[in-house]
Amino acid sequence: MKNTLSPWGRIAALCCLLTGIVRAEDSLPYRQARDVVYGEVHGTGLLMDVFTPTTRTNGLAVVDVVSGAWSSDRNKIRDHTLAQIYQIFCQRGYTVFAVRPGSKSRYTLAEMDKNVKTGVRFIKDHAADYGINPARLGLTGASAGGHLATLAALTPEPENPDARDVGQRRGTQVKAVAVFFPPTDLLEWDTGKPADPQIVVPVLFVGGGTNHTAEEIATRARQASPLHRVTKPEVPFLIFHGDADKTVPLSHSQKLVAAINAAGGSAELVIKPGGGHPWLTMPEEVKKMADWFDKQLVLP
Repeated sequence: MKNTLSPWGRIAALCCLLTGIVRAEDSLPYRQARDVVYGEVHGTGLLMDVFTPTTRTNGLAVVDVVSGAWSSDRNKIRDHTLAQIYQIFCQRGYTVFAVRPGSKSRYTLAEMDKNVKTGVRFIKDHAADYGINPARLGLTGASAGGHLATLAALTPEPENPDARDVGQRRGTQVKAVAVFFPPTDLLEWDTGKPADPQIVVPVLFVGGGTNHTAEEIATRARQASPLHRVTKPEVPFLIFHGDADKTVPLSHSQKLVAAINAAGGSAELVIKPGGGHPWLTMPEEVKKMADWFDKQLVLP
């Protein structure tokens, strides 16, 4: 049988098997609501899964942007499940919203960014239904999901009480952001090396952008690059990245952290020695991420 797991999924599955953490569904620390519609684009529903703790709740929530290579099919949720993201957070009382922002086959990066923000607004609007504090949201993601989470956090949209669409009235600000190995610069993929147009252009334009000039492509790439959207971030950032990552170079996270701190914000980079994209002990870093959110999301 062909193995359909992504690298993230294969490593997480192996870790689960080795440590004996995989348990029967009825013993998991969460209830999973699948395919909750959080928005609609051109008549097509935008979907998320909601993981609610089965025992205590701490009133806090994390929005997990589920995307790999800018695709967000259900396999990506499976990968994050195997990596224990939902288990670890729900054990601590968090509600986790696994937002799927759409895939590059249908949406551009600008549209995916808008979809993430639609998800944040939906969660805030329904905070009372889930027993969470809408002012205490964390935002996370890995790889492409980390890119979209970071981009959304760096370009928040303010409240607009006069918006005709009720769902657009809330702001998209979150309280803290922690991500894994995010692409942050779609202009320079590695130090001194421009991004490969075959990778970048298809996610910038509908239909692949074959009829667009180099200037148009560069403008779109800059707009979709978290590194080039840094002003003065008002929320703290935590980024995990391996120094052996051959998919997204470590320089992406190093440059973003430097830019955020230079702009007067707060950003921390945790480098995983020998870490690829991803690495074997990902659940250990998920626990460290949860520890960090515990501190950032508590009431003052």
